[in-house]
Amino acid sequence: MSEIPAKATESEDPSDGARHQAAEGAAAPGDAMWQSSPPGSIYDYIKVASFSIGPGGLVEQWSLRAEQLFGIPAARAVGMDPIDAFIDPDLRERGQRKMAEILDGREWTGVVPFRMPDKPDGTRGEDGLAEVYVMPTRTGEGDRAAVCIVVDVRTLRSIETDLAASQAIFGQSPFGFLLIDTDLRVRRANERFASVFGGTPDDHRGKGVHDYLPRGEAERVSATLRRVLQSGESITDMHVTGYVPGSEERRHWSVNLYRVHSGSGRPIGIAWLGTDITARRAAAREAAAARRNLALLNEAGARIGNSLDLETTARELLDVVVPGFCDLATVDLYQGLLTGDETPPGLADGSAELRRVAFASAVAGVPFTSSGESVEVGAVHHFPFNSPCADALRTARPQRVPAEEGGLVQSTLAVPMVAHDTVVGLAQFARTKGSEPFGDRDRELAVELAARAAVCIDNARLYRREHERALILQRSLLPPGDPEASGLDIACRYLPGNAATEVGGDWFDVIELPGHRTALVVGDVMGRGLRAAVAMGELRTAVRTLALLDLEPAEVLSALDEIARGLGTPGGVQQATRTARQPRDADLSEVYLATCVYAVYDSVTRRCTFANAGHLPPVLVEPGEAALMLDVPPGMPLGVGGEPFEEVEVELPEGALLALYTDGLVESRDHPLDEGLQAFVGALTDPSRPLEDVCDHVLSTLDTHHGEDDIALLMARVQGLSADSVGDWTLPREPRSVGRAREYARAQLVSWDLEPLVDTAELLVSELVTNALRYGEGDIRLRLLLDRTLVCEVWDSGLVQPRRRRARDTDEGGRGLQLVGLLSAAWGSRRTPRGKTVWFELPLPGGETGLTDPAEALLSLF
Repeated sequence: MSEIPAKATESEDPSDGARHQAAEGAAAPGDAMWQSSPPGSIYDYIKVASFSIGPGGLVEQWSLRAEQLFGIPAARAVGMDPIDAFIDPDLRERGQRKMAEILDGREWTGVVPFRMPDKPDGTRGEDGLAEVYVMPTRTGEGDRAAVCIVVDVRTLRSIETDLAASQAIFGQSPFGFLLIDTDLRVRRANERFASVFGGTPDDHRGKGVHDYLPRGEAERVSATLRRVLQSGESITDMHVTGYVPGSEERRHWSVNLYRVHSGSGRPIGIAWLGTDITARRAAAREAAAARRNLALLNEAGARIGNSLDLETTARELLDVVVPGFCDLATVDLYQGLLTGDETPPGLADGSAELRRVAFASAVAGVPFTSSGESVEVGAVHHFPFNSPCADALRTARPQRVPAEEGGLVQSTLAVPMVAHDTVVGLAQFARTKGSEPFGDRDRELAVELAARAAVCIDNARLYRREHERALILQRSLLPPGDPEASGLDIACRYLPGNAATEVGGDWFDVIELPGHRTALVVGDVMGRGLRAAVAMGELRTAVRTLALLDLEPAEVLSALDEIARGLGTPGGVQQATRTARQPRDADLSEVYLATCVYAVYDSVTRRCTFANAGHLPPVLVEPGEAALMLDVPPGMPLGVGGEPFEEVEVELPEGALLALYTDGLVESRDHPLDEGLQAFVGALTDPSRPLEDVCDHVLSTLDTHHGEDDIALLMARVQGLSADSVGDWTLPREPRSVGRAREYARAQLVSWDLEPLVDTAELLVSELVTNALRYGEGDIRLRLLLDRTLVCEVWDSGLVQPRRRRARDTDEGGRGLQLVGLLSAAWGSRRTPRGKTVWFELPLPGGETGLTDPAEALLSLF
């Protein structure tokens, strides 16, 4: 048994003296036992208290740790009887016996239940359990005493539980667990970590992060460990990349770091908890790729196909894929398909000519040379027969294009653009070095993107073809060249809608009528496309046919109304008439509606008769006056039926300007119809300018580039026949009028310097006047009109129209009208309000049409 002086120490911690010495300097060799305890010493966790008992069994010394353990200051504890102070009354007798044994020199160790002294406020002290080690000693005077070392058993039990839990967590954890010291070396590793990196847990002691990770990654992790050690800030879900022994596969870990402290709160290292997330990272990449691909497809669906233009659609595809899917991309379309050829040569074997319609690059200054040479946008080319691109076109399957040595491009996909089982072109997608090469998923996405764009391009191609055909049809039905009319200066314009809108049914026409009269027509079939263009052609043909019958404008529109109603009926006009008041069968008929304004201008009287079927009003500009819209009753559109049309007759002064137009000129989404009409009227400010300039001024002033509808504009300047160009006589109904008619005709032609026409004109005038005397009624009127041709008219009050017939060889008469037909350029008859008019027309000398010899014409009759 050791003997320690009862008053030998007052230290609060058995290790404090050694630590103080270690702090001052290195210990001498003989004093090694007094070194400072290493970090994590047991004394940091177990607070060992000590006190001494004097010969009388009372406390003589009371350490600071005792104050902390029992909660009694030294001033109060010294002089106390420990048995009375701490032992339960029921155990005090036994305690007194033990104390006597100790003072008799016996050493004793055991567990002693104790109770804290009552608090000053009267509260009962807490119960405790202490492990006591009592060592007998002697005082300086030789009296027996004792030194007691006390440990709180509750602290020991807590440490045991914590150690067991720590061992279970550390040893049984499914995650890699490391304890790293302040030198960033592994102090301890668990079995899971060792199973991944090999060896036993003890084999990893002393290793650093450079022994497990590549240099760059190890430097980053080391810096993070130092920051955690210095700041105490925890790190959660730090991603670390490296390799495990015996595998070339890159692994990914999620690491949590936190600083570990001793019982006294001093940092002793870092805890490392790592989880292998390689599979999770791969799944996350797959999910991210799937989301990215889905987003790309959604973007493609929203952005591709918004236009019906081939080049625009191709550029929309490249705008989607660059740079989100690839770094460079091109689109090539078959040249034959672009020009309208359905089966261009070489389409089946991939050798047909293609035109590059689009190119996009996210890398500046890098040309696309996958086919061996650089192709500019707009250039026509073809791929070599054995090239991957030609193979993709032949097989309609995507192909990988080998990368060129030394080039920047490392991966290229050649994807055929297939629409409705037809290859329309080729899309190429390329990725440069530094980007991830194309995989199987990328190839499937590229095929889907190309297919979507191909369908849109094919739709645009089909629409362009239909639009061009409808436009060709429509233009073929419009008047060719610049129309000419007697007594009128004509200018016209036709502007089709843009490529994004279907062709409309607008039309205009200038029809020459007998007697130097002219019919002006402007119409608009409601609807678009081939249907409207065909309906427009049928109505225009009907208008020309009805005009040649020399019907009044209202009669022409009434007949057109019947025709329009019959266009959509299987039985035609007659069936439409029978079922006019019955509901239409939607499966067997279509409704064709059109607006039209029909005007007949007489150059002799300068009077113009208008009839309107739901069309916009004509505009008239008289010399020196502001433009105004003529008040012509609009009537119902053609095809509605059931309503008559009204006529309005207007006298047009010399030099007046008349404008007929369609609604595309004055109406669009940007401004209402009323504003457009006022703008049109305001644009006609100077009618004296050349008519072509007036048309151009109107089109440039108004909003004519909206492309929403076709635009038709027909303008005419009045230039009536002068009185010197008209000969007009009234003849009584008697035989002598035939001779007088010949004399009047001869004299008038001589005054006009038309001597070559005198004989022919005299003969034909004689025939017509004779027929008027024989078959007509009332007075006879003879009129000669000189303009681009010579027109002779014979008027009477009879209603019976002359009818040409072929005379037999034995007939003595009946050849007059045959003679008129042989010698004239044209002849005919028309009804008038008070009878009829029979006329013939002769070409002027020096014209393209020569005169017929009267003698030969007479002989040809026999």
